[in-house]
Amino acid sequence: MSDAATHPDALPESVQAVVGERHRTLDVPVRGGTMRVGLWEPEGDASVAPTVVAVHGITSSHVAWAELARAMPDVRIVAPDLRGRGRSRDLPGPYGMPTHADDVAAVLHHLGLTQAVAVGHSMGGFVSVVLAHRHPTLVTSLVLVDGGMPLLPPPGVAPDQMAAAVLGPAADRLVMTFADRAAYREFWRDHPAIGAEWTDLTTAYVDYDLVEEGGAWRAATRVEALQEDIRELVDGDSVARALAALEHPTTWMLAPRGLMDEVPPLYPDPARARWTGEHPEMRVVDVDDVNHYSIVLLRRGVEQLVPVVREALGR
Repeated sequence: MSDAATHPDALPESVQAVVGERHRTLDVPVRGGTMRVGLWEPEGDASVAPTVVAVHGITSSHVAWAELARAMPDVRIVAPDLRGRGRSRDLPGPYGMPTHADDVAAVLHHLGLTQAVAVGHSMGGFVSVVLAHRHPTLVTSLVLVDGGMPLLPPPGVAPDQMAAAVLGPAADRLVMTFADRAAYREFWRDHPAIGAEWTDLTTAYVDYDLVEEGGAWRAATRVEALQEDIRELVDGDSVARALAALEHPTTWMLAPRGLMDEVPPLYPDPARARWTGEHPEMRVVDVDDVNHYSIVLLRRGVEQLVPVVREALGR
């Protein structure tokens, strides 16, 4: 592995407390600048440790993977902040799944890593599918966590309305400003999928997402990145091509509740039937008692994710 320098920017104390001593951040050269990467080093002999490349969702960051890193101390977790998000928010467009996939590949190459299990949550699942297609030797298998298969738009929803229809307040916040971290935490405490079960990771996840720009505090994700990327989750050519050529062992993990803690979930029965019918080789795992966020943010979701990831690593 290369000697990439730890990034000197200090994380908020709430984030430091959660990500743990195994965690460091580094900046990796990609098109247009550098990409911030969260790296959890394995305990024990790093030279023989397996690697997971963990790819976050459409308005998320690498901090979303802290609970998975806690649960897998013997595994190297490589988790970029995707272009337009987190501390990679200033990387320029164009965005899109091929760009994100190539960025993730650049991170692995920079670290001297030749193979990894790709674990992608939400949009990260789509990025992981395209990564496996464009860089097939880097990926040994795929674990798609409530993502990766094209979304079926709700009836009557036009493509330019998808962000509001799917993400709700998670999209609305991108055009809002906040007085301070306390105000941003209060915004999230009102979110039905997140606020009801607040943990130390929730605090870290929310605090890391807040950045200062032009004298105001706002969410890190760029609006233009969201708008460009979300359309590809419905009918992106790169995703369709990657799925048509899917050859890596793939597990699709599904939450029973959606982005607002609602039923039906992000993938209701018609979507599930369609994609399992088109990909009968894909293993499907139902995750109990979680929503689209808590499947990775809460311990009970991660406890169900870990055996699947270990199985993938064992391949």
